[in-house]
Amino acid sequence: MCGIFGGYVRSGALIPESLLSRMGDRIAHRGPDDSGVHQSEGIAVGNRRLSIIDLAGGHQPMSSEDARVIVVQNGEIYNFVELAEELAREGIICRTKSDTEVILQLYLRYGIDFVSKLNGMFAIAIHDRRTDVLWLVRDRIGVKPLFVHDDGSRLLFASEVKSLIAAGISPVPNWEAIHHYLTFNYVPPPLTAYRGITQLPPGCMLEIRRDRVDTRVWWKLCDVQPETLDIESWKSCFLSTLDDAVRLRLRADVPFGAFLSGGLDSSTVVGMMSRHLPEPVRTFSIGFDDPRYDESAFAGDAAARFGTQHTLEVVAPNLVELWPLAIWHCDQPHGDVSFLPMRRLSELAVKSVKMVLTGDGGDEFFGGYLKYVDFFRRYRPEGGGFSRAYHAHISLLDEAAKRRLYSPEMTRLVSALDSFELTAEHLNAVPHQDRVNQALYLDAMLLLPGNNLVKPDRMTMSVSLEGRNPFLDARVMELAFRMPGSLKVRDGETRWLYKQAVEPLLGGALTHRKKQMFTVPIGEWFKQRLRPLTHGLLLSSGSLLHQMFSRHAVESLLTQHEAGVQNYTREIRALLAIELWLRVCVAGSFEHPPSLDDLGLPPA
Repeated sequence: MCGIFGGYVRSGALIPESLLSRMGDRIAHRGPDDSGVHQSEGIAVGNRRLSIIDLAGGHQPMSSEDARVIVVQNGEIYNFVELAEELAREGIICRTKSDTEVILQLYLRYGIDFVSKLNGMFAIAIHDRRTDVLWLVRDRIGVKPLFVHDDGSRLLFASEVKSLIAAGISPVPNWEAIHHYLTFNYVPPPLTAYRGITQLPPGCMLEIRRDRVDTRVWWKLCDVQPETLDIESWKSCFLSTLDDAVRLRLRADVPFGAFLSGGLDSSTVVGMMSRHLPEPVRTFSIGFDDPRYDESAFAGDAAARFGTQHTLEVVAPNLVELWPLAIWHCDQPHGDVSFLPMRRLSELAVKSVKMVLTGDGGDEFFGGYLKYVDFFRRYRPEGGGFSRAYHAHISLLDEAAKRRLYSPEMTRLVSALDSFELTAEHLNAVPHQDRVNQALYLDAMLLLPGNNLVKPDRMTMSVSLEGRNPFLDARVMELAFRMPGSLKVRDGETRWLYKQAVEPLLGGALTHRKKQMFTVPIGEWFKQRLRPLTHGLLLSSGSLLHQMFSRHAVESLLTQHEAGVQNYTREIRALLAIELWLRVCVAGSFEHPPSLDDLGLPPA
């Protein structure tokens, strides 16, 4: 697990060492154990390393014996042992036990198509001096981030936007992206909230040459075809595939454990871990005093069932003071406040371990959210219009509601935009899937890389902790879209077959407990205890939001929420996140996460 950065100057001029140093220093939290940079012919690749595997031999950048091919990576290749054995059978012996060397040797042996052999989470940069090419590659579903800025003469890349800003890229808001953010509650990839900065899409690679940049798609989830099996066969496939995904993610040369909420996904992962490890699994959870948001009792039940070495910490539910920190680490606005307890959980775990397994991805691939049940309970296929109906169901604000919030200037800028086009593009890619799987596919393409994978990556890496996600194993993801949606959302129940499969492992109580969201009661706080903060951010003369949003419309929204006329919790969260982002990442020049006090704001 690391952070990577670098660039390609088309004239061949060297990138100043001071610039590369700033890029690396700004993401030091992603890799505090080691650093390195290689530059030649105006092409630079750099790395900040969090050492998890082969602590002594895994230094990056890693070069071929003739120094003609140089590799850096962020992430982990879980099947590197098997790939090293494959290379050995062909007479290619790796000198280290590092997965980065396996990447290097595979590239030397097979060329760039080697990436299809990788099972892992990764963002990779390869400088091939033999052909004067820089390759940038991102994993299948976007677990590891990779951002790019290209002004025509120089291309820069990094694991986080703040590294590009440290290189001198101006943080100019991309208001078109903010328009889409207000629909999805996150900036949908490959857009970012910054003009001139994009994400490399998941499952894609860039081939960068002096005269051109070509994007290649190397993996498509939409290519997976549905299959017909009996229920027992599906259960067997699900259990064996997920179990092996867990097994591969136990490879580490440092202490590790797991996040355990007591929910279905994390309990399943911990249960499978316990079968592979000779010692008790180290598990971590946080609790709240408010029973409406506290899952610690369920986590305790799961810990007892699997005999884990469990650590629980009850924290104050008011985590809002962490919001500027979360925005700084994310570089973009996110309306999801579960980033805040995730940061606290990561702080707890990193005191004891350097890596954790998580349950991220189970909901999106196997139908775990109640929104799926709610939608398909009401949707009637004979009525048609599935794409429009589902888009409306998941939207925070529709097009008309967004424009009611805008200033005249913002309205002009986004006049031709309709966020539905982003939804339709993805749904149109899977006409061969049933309606449930189409809804899940949209979340896999947008929600996961746009928000739900950003949260565990940025919050764990903010404390230099690695998170691994068995549900995002390539084999598990492909299995999920071979499986009919009718086995996921069935008779008003989420994750139907999944629950049938794991009940012998988890027991009935853990398997069928009501899903609880990992969040805090912030909507109530907006009415009273957080009123000074929300008004200071959204209505004061210093509010940056007013350059593109109507102060009157924002004030009306707040007033109605505070009076209990309407519940605008999610809308207020979204606007607060934009304002904090403007202050922290655009107007501010913070080298470290700021506090509310640093921003001149009242305490939460």
